[in-house]
Amino acid sequence: MRAGAARRAGRPGTGEAPEGVGAELFRQLARMVAALAEVQGLRSFTLPYPGLAQRALDRAVMHCLDVGETPPRSLPELWEWCRTKPASDPLFAVPTSLVTPDTTLVHPVGRMPTRSCIEVASHGLDGGAAAHACALLSDLEARCGAGGRYRQCRTFLARHPVIHQRDRFKPGWSRAVWSRVKDLYGPLPESLLVDGVFLCCPSCGLPALPRDGAVPVPGASTTEADIWCEGEECPREAPPKLIREPDQAWILRSSLRIFLTLPHRTEEAAREALDRAGIDHEALSGPLPAYRLRGTGTGPGIVDLQVYDRLQPALLAAHLTDSAPLADRTLVVVPDALAGRDGYREAFTDALPALLRDRLVLTTPVDLVPDLGRARGEEKDDA
Repeated sequence: MRAGAARRAGRPGTGEAPEGVGAELFRQLARMVAALAEVQGLRSFTLPYPGLAQRALDRAVMHCLDVGETPPRSLPELWEWCRTKPASDPLFAVPTSLVTPDTTLVHPVGRMPTRSCIEVASHGLDGGAAAHACALLSDLEARCGAGGRYRQCRTFLARHPVIHQRDRFKPGWSRAVWSRVKDLYGPLPESLLVDGVFLCCPSCGLPALPRDGAVPVPGASTTEADIWCEGEECPREAPPKLIREPDQAWILRSSLRIFLTLPHRTEEAAREALDRAGIDHEALSGPLPAYRLRGTGTGPGIVDLQVYDRLQPALLAAHLTDSAPLADRTLVVVPDALAGRDGYREAFTDALPALLRDRLVLTTPVDLVPDLGRARGEEKDDA
């Protein structure tokens, strides 16, 4: 009956999404998942649903009726969709020029928003969590003043996604820095606690959750299948760290954890590579980890460096296109593991407008200095 109605309306009745409609639903669901994670966590839902969630559910139901598919009956069922249906599912048919085909919005282990979900939700007019992180850092810079004081605070935030009461008594603690940044922290949310214990990843320091909802036994080995961490890409060389007094800890705002803490290790590795090569670099004002390069090998033009840790290369390219870099050449530094993924570099380049492909160079901390030299050689050849 529904399939017949869909065919009479000129829409497909085979479960395939009309062009563009499924992709827009996917984006709306990404915004819903990201927003609900901030509001109440993702373990239970009660009626009445938040307006944003109800609108997404209504839209999903209407889309299913249009294409002759069984619609979700509730928000928990829609949540399961977001955990199991990838972007390539015929119901969404999101083009590969936007995200990779296996992208899902809710992580299967942590049942929290995936990093890709947050990146999709940040792709649009309001900028989502990425814009929120930039706004928080811009406000911090305005309060600190451009220069060393702001960079000191920014580094503190990047290195301390979680603060425990006892950290304030350790050597090197700066009361001045803490007084400027403490408003960017909040209490640990219940959605990130397991049996009253908070887990954090030993690699990135971000929140972690076990698959079975039980606190890991000390000394037991863990794998990617056992533990979710917010960074998603971390090796499991050690068990998660436990905070057994979560009421004595504070956690950095989620947007800053994703868009400041995650790329910080890559930023530090890039700076170290420049220092070893004797290339001077000056931090640029603003929320982004960005530098202007000066010295040997940079050539006569303006060369900037920006650091990112984004899973979706096409969305990264779209962000850079919208931000319109002003330098003659901008080196876009991402983690080595990401750049080494099949198709990552190609997807990034393909998503750039032709006029920007020579001005934006995707690189890694390892390849940064060689790529800078190659770019300089190409300029000489063109001269």
